[in-house]
Amino acid sequence: MSYVSGFLAAVPEANKDAYLEMAKASWPLFKDYGAVAMVENWEEDVPDGEVTSFPMAVKRQDGEKIVFSWIIWPDKAAADACWGSMQTDPRWQQAMTMPFDGKRMIFGNFDTLISFGA
Repeated sequence: MSYVSGFLAAVPEANKDAYLEMAKASWPLFKDYGAVAMVENWEEDVPDGEVTSFPMAVKRQDGEKIVFSWIIWPDKAAADACWGSMQTDPRWQQAMTMPFDGKRMIFGNFDTLISFGA
């Protein structure tokens, strides 16, 4: 089974194009380190919650949209090697200019239990 890195962030609506450019610039690097797929999703219909929600999780502010994304890896070793390279591979500095508040981004890595249609 595959391994997945997931991300949730609040991105200013005005930075949508800059976010897309960052994603496009980072994909070749992720791919070089073994990623098999990357998916970036821009908020369309993300309701506020009363107890918990995507907007609450990232403390979404007025004028921001939620981005929900993930990277699929063949295994944990490939993901770990990629994340470790961010301190040593200078290409990351050029590709990863984040057009949002990275302190409010949520991320984590997951072992796949089951997958349908992918």
